[in-house]
Amino acid sequence: MIHPSYPHHEFRIRKQQEIHQIFCEGRRKWVKLTPEEWVRQNGFQWFTKVLQYPPSLIAIEKELDLFGLTKRFDMLVYDRRHQPWMMVECKQQSQPLSQKVLMQALRYNLALPVPFLVLTNGTDVRLLEIKENNWTELFTMPEYE
Repeated sequence: MIHPSYPHHEFRIRKQQEIHQIFCEGRRKWVKLTPEEWVRQNGFQWFTKVLQYPPSLIAIEKELDLFGLTKRFDMLVYDRRHQPWMMVECKQQSQPLSQKVLMQALRYNLALPVPFLVLTNGTDVRLLEIKENNWTELFTMPEYE
C-alpha cells in the first residue's frame, strides 16, 4: 500500500444554492464537492505537484464504453505519445480499497487497457502494473516518462 503525502493547495470552494462546489483545475469548471470529489481533487494535486505528471495529460471523469454500458473513469493519465498510461479509480475516504473496487478497475481496464491501475480512497493507494493479462501490485509510483 502506498500512503500519499498531499501538497498544500488553496482549493477554490463556493456555495451555490446550498450546494458546496470546488473548482476542478483539470476540467476547468465548478463541480459538486462530494467526498469522492475531494479525493479526486487531492489526487490530481498529488499527481501534478508531487509526482510531476503533466496536468495537460490527465483527463478527469470521462466516459468509456464497457461492452455497451457507459461508465466513467475518475482520472486517466496519458503518456507523451497521448496513449492511455494510467487509470485512477477514486473512492471516498470511508470506503476501503476492497476486492469489489479492484474488480471495477480491472473491468474498466478491459475497455481501456493501460499499463498501470491506481485505486485510492485518499488515505491509501494501491498501484497495479498490468502485463500480459496479469497484474502485480507495486509499492512505489512510477516516474512519468
